[in-house]
Amino acid sequence: MVLVQPTFDDSLLADATAAFPAEVEFLISALEAGPKPLVDRQKERRSQYRVRATLKLFSDAADAKPALLYSRNVTSQAMAFLTNDVLTLSHGGILRIPSPSGETLKINCTVLRYREAAPGWFEGALYFNREQPFFASEAMPDAPANELPQPV
Repeated sequence: MVLVQPTFDDSLLADATAAFPAEVEFLISALEAGPKPLVDRQKERRSQYRVRATLKLFSDAADAKPALLYSRNVTSQAMAFLTNDVLTLSHGGILRIPSPSGETLKINCTVLRYREAAPGWFEGALYFNREQPFFASEAMPDAPANELPQPV
């Protein structure tokens, strides 16, 4: 068995904090306007964090292009997203995402939830294999959508 170091294409993150396409904004607003569960089992407060990120699954071919994710919200343990790329539930990979201070982070994660939200678009969640304290609600100032928060 030969281990291959994954290559990363940061060109997908070149405009990571730019406004999302109108179709993505529409789908996110529709998801957020939907019915809320009677009991919210979320233990941590979610912070809105709208940036582009990429996900390269360990099960992907070495030359496969990473999936482009549009983040919805984040906690120190997980991230909700929207994508039009096909992912595999329960598979692990490396998430590349801008931190609140602007540098690109590489975070090992696993696809926790993944389901079709609209034709050709999928809503999902990743959990981080290790807690990411800079995404904790106390460290994340409230920011409007598509605006990269400044470090606290």
